[in-house]
Formats: sequence, structure tokens, C-alpha cells
Amino acid sequence: MNIKNIIEEKLSEVILNVYQLKDINLEVQENKTEFEGDFTIVTFPLVKQLKKNPESIGVELGEALTEQTELLESFNVVKGFLNVKVKNQFFVDNFTSITNDFDTIEKKNSTVMVEYSSPNTNKPLHLGHIRNNLLGFSVAQILKEAGYDVIKTQIINDRGIHICKSMLAWEKFGKGETPDATGTKGDKFVGNYYVKFDQEYKKEISELVEQGISEEQAKKDAPLMKEAQKMLLDWENGDEKVRNLWNEMNSWVYKGFNETYKRLGVDFDQVQYESNTYILGKDLIQEGLDKGVLYQKEDGSVWCDLTEDGLDQKLLLRSDGTSVYMTQDLGTAVERFKEGNIQKLIYTVGNEQDYHFQVLFKILGKLGYSWADQLYHLSYGMVELPNGRMKSREGTVVDADDLMQEMYEEAKLKATEQGRLESLSDEEKEISYEIIGQAALKYFMLKVDPKKKMLFNPAESIDFIGNTGPFILYTYARIQSLLSKANFEHKETSDVDFNQYEKELIMLLSNYKGIVEKAAELLSPALVANYVYDLVKSYNSFYQINPILKSEDENLKQFRLNLSDLTAKTIKKSLNLLGIQTVNRM
Repeated sequence: MNIKNIIEEKLSEVILNVYQLKDINLEVQENKTEFEGDFTIVTFPLVKQLKKNPESIGVELGEALTEQTELLESFNVVKGFLNVKVKNQFFVDNFTSITNDFDTIEKKNSTVMVEYSSPNTNKPLHLGHIRNNLLGFSVAQILKEAGYDVIKTQIINDRGIHICKSMLAWEKFGKGETPDATGTKGDKFVGNYYVKFDQEYKKEISELVEQGISEEQAKKDAPLMKEAQKMLLDWENGDEKVRNLWNEMNSWVYKGFNETYKRLGVDFDQVQYESNTYILGKDLIQEGLDKGVLYQKEDGSVWCDLTEDGLDQKLLLRSDGTSVYMTQDLGTAVERFKEGNIQKLIYTVGNEQDYHFQVLFKILGKLGYSWADQLYHLSYGMVELPNGRMKSREGTVVDADDLMQEMYEEAKLKATEQGRLESLSDEEKEISYEIIGQAALKYFMLKVDPKKKMLFNPAESIDFIGNTGPFILYTYARIQSLLSKANFEHKETSDVDFNQYEKELIMLLSNYKGIVEKAAELLSPALVANYVYDLVKSYNSFYQINPILKSEDENLKQFRLNLSDLTAKTIKKSLNLLGIQTVNRM
């Protein structure tokens, strides 16, 4: 429990004793004003109930806290705000407690599945996928730290017309070339043929329009599109030649994806494929019809009427008996809860799918699945670069691999210019450039609230000063250097008279577990990112003001080293929740 929570708890006890009022929770704030005291208690909520002025309530509470608890050294009341100075021993005890409990995780005995990435096998991963992967992976890390069992999963969209477009383009224009023969990464190789299909398809449309056919009709009549649709039908009918080509091209893509995932530092506990799951959900249709949740039109199509829920009427089965994406998602959700023994399922998907998930969750609830209220759409805003949005078909996407390489190059350039890694060997430098570049990318992506659209600026993210990953890494490395010079070993210290910088640091360190719980509740890595930045800022203020190695008081020196060590461990653990590694020298 952090210091603020302990004060709030004691305060509730005192209010019950003095005023016989239950369940009164007054706001306790860390005191950053010019008034003396570590915390400020806002007394105004009691004014109406007690019919007293806030100043006299503040005095009564201050006196009662002093008499009935061991908390306070002193207090003062300013305009109804009760400012309290907490006894030094309280900070000592709290620091000892958080040091001893640092690696303790209280298990929740609940399993959460987190789905993220879920790419299509017709193109490489891009900037949008990076935000998706980093969010999903970080949320999984945070949930684990909060005591949940976590299953990280992705469902790869490995079938459909978009896949057939790449396959057909390779068949027509590829001349048998392969990724290995051309020295091209597998997912990029296949993605190039997706772009090639679109280029050739547009040419055919233009030719048909010139012949007097409307553009809408030309899109349907273009020979390439008709061939792609036939290939999809052949795939669904199990045509051996089409299936073999599909297997081979997908294998190229998976190899490429795995290279990207490895460099990005994300992984999965299980992988599902749409080619296996697309038939799921059809059995739910009859179940829904029997329950009266779904209805059938004269043409045989099946729908769900959600108009009373503020949504629309949703098609679930076409008149020809084929399913739609929604049907597959219904079936997949049911299978996951049946097979995985999970209590919660989180979908990490961009906000353009908000409506889809509202409908999905509502239908599952209507079908009677009690766990439907444990489904969550981790909706996030799109990522843009300073030069605008990306378009896959036109080949103007910001490639994930290219962006990671650019971050590496930026880190190398900045570090070299500033002479930060001169003492390292060439091999150590290369590792450090990669870690710094990844830290810049990941921290910049994750410090923004997931729901917000964001502008990613590579040059800004790599800065060694300010709210950036490299700045936080630099502070961590600074502490490692300090501890190394001191030949640090943790030893208990006797009474220490803390100053405000040490108190602030202890208070922030005591907040770590509460931040993790809140981040797990809200599924927001941004809370952890901004917490670790505040911690780093606080440590740097402490470091600038307080002599550590030069302190003549050995007891004080040891305490400040202990405090530095716990700060570094908390920085490292926080960064790990964001998928960021650390370096010991910078």
C-alpha cells in the first residue's frame, strides 16, 4: 500500500471516531505548495454534514490524527486545507516495506487472453501494426505484473480475396522467382505482388472505362478481379494447385513476420489461422434462431435485429449459406472460452472497428453467454507520420522493418554526435544503438493514451532530453554507473532525516504497484510510461541536490545508494512492462 492510501485509511478511522461518520473518503494530495507539510487533506466535503467551517474541521482532524495515530509530526490549516507533515519513521518503514515486497505479485487466479497483431498474409507489417503489437504486448506484460495469468494470441488472416490477389499476381508476373532468389524478405516479397495486382487491375479498369463501361461495372468486369474471385472459389473447394501455392506463399510471409516480431521484441503463446476458424459460428446461427435472438428472411439469410440497442440489423448468414466476418468472430469467441478456460478476452484492434465489436459483444450477450460482459475492445487511434496517412494498395505504407532500422540509424547518429558510448566495444555499441532506437520507438508510441490518434515523429522520439525513451535509459545508466563506483551492496540503515527530494522519491516508488493495478484496470500502458518519466524526473532532481558518493555521513550515503538502487530496479521493471530493454552505460 502506498503512503497516500495509508493516510486515507487512518483518516477514515479518525472521522468515524470523532464524528461518527462512516464511509467518508476525503481527498489526500501530495503537497506541492509553498505550505509546510508532505500532504494536503481537503476538508470541504465535511462542511455541509457537520455544519462547521472548514478551518475548524481542519484543526479538529489534525489534532485527532496527532492523538489517535503515530502518523504526524506536525500539521497546519490554511483556508480549510489541512497540511500534514508525516513522521520520518513512517517514510523509513514505507521504504523498507516496498524494498522487501518489490518482487511480490499477488495472484488474481484469473486468466486473460490478449489478442493483438492479427495481420493479413498479403503484405508486410507497417506502422499501424507496430502500435497494435506494442499495445497488445505491453498490456499483456502489465496484466501479468498485476497478477493475472495471460495468454497472448494472434489470429492470422490467411485466406480471402486479398490473399488471392497476391497469389494471382505472382502466378501471372512472378516468373517463378522466390524471396531467397531475389534476396527479399518473404512478407515484403508477397506484399510487392499485392501492389502489382492493384497496378494491373487499375489499368484494366481504365481500359474498360475508355470502352464506355461505367467505372463501377468496370471494377466488376476486369479480368484480373474475376480470376482472383475464381481462385478464391477454387481455394474454398480445396483445389490442390491453388492450395499448394497458398501454402508456399504464406510460408514466405510467416518467416518474414517472425523476423519482424523478433526485432520488435513481441511474441505469442498461441497462433490461430482464419483458414481454420472461418467455418466457426455457423452452429450458433441455429441456436440463435431457436432462441428467437436471430431471424431469417425469405431469401434464407439470417439477421440479428439490434435496433432497440441503438445499433442496426446485422447480417450473419448470407442467402447462399456462407458466413460473414461477424459469424466467424462469434464462433471464435465461443471456442476460446470453451477451450482456453479464460475469464476475460481483450481484442487489440484499431478504432475503425469500434462498431463491429459493439455488435459482436451485444449478440454474444443476447445468445446467453454470461462472459460476454468480460469482452473488451482495446480500441486505439490511427498513427500518422508528419507527411500524412498510409495506403497499403498503393505501396505507400511505412514499413515496420524500415522504421525500426531508421530508429537504429537515428540512435547511432545521436549517440555518436554526443559521444555517449565511446567507452564501449564495437559490439556493445551496436547492441546499445538497437536498444536505444527501440526504446525511442516504443516509449513514444506507448506514452500516448491508446484511444488517441497520434503523430509519430522519429526525430523527436530519439531525443536524449525530455519525455523520451532515451532520456529514461540515460537516467537508468547513470544510476548503474553510480552503484558501480560505490561497489554497492544493500545494507540496512538507521534513522535518516529525509529531505523533500528523498520523500518525493519514496512516495513515487510506493506508487508503483498502484500504477500497475490502474494500468491493468484501464488497459493503458500510457499510465506506466508517464509514471516512469515522473520517477526519472524526481530522481534527477534528487541526484542534482543531494551528494551521494561525497556524503560524509556513511549512514546517509548508504541510504541514498539504497534509494538509487530501488529507483533503478523500478525503472527497469516499468520499462520491461513497455517491452523496453535497458543499457548499463550511455
